[in-house]
Amino acid sequence: QVQLVESGGGLVVAGGSLRLSCAASGDTFNFMGWFRQAPGKERDFVALINWSSGSTYYSDTVKGRFTISRDNAKNTVYLQMNGLKPEDTAVYSCAARRGTLPLKTAGRYNYWGQGTQVTVSS
Repeated sequence: QVQLVESGGGLVVAGGSLRLSCAASGDTFNFMGWFRQAPGKERDFVALINWSSGSTYYSDTVKGRFTISRDNAKNTVYLQMNGLKPEDTAVYSCAARRGTLPLKTAGRYNYWGQGTQVTVSS
């Protein structure tokens, strides 16, 4: 089992920044991802990182604005979000998987955090 605890959500004005954190404990994993779900919409992929190599992957909607990173010593992954837009408003969740491929499908992730609300006002 992997336990994930997110923090760092909140309310920000458009153009502002937020940094989300996700602290992991328990078993090992190979990939950590961030997903988001807006009201009435499906859960969408945001970014993921290969825990050992540090390779990163982003959705086209956040590429260039968001940065995913990890601190192996703290077993924590971060999502730095800059240039936030009202359409970024959602519940953001981190997730972990043990597989060998950098998959962007939420259903392929085994463990999930509780989610943190990000609200961007216009």
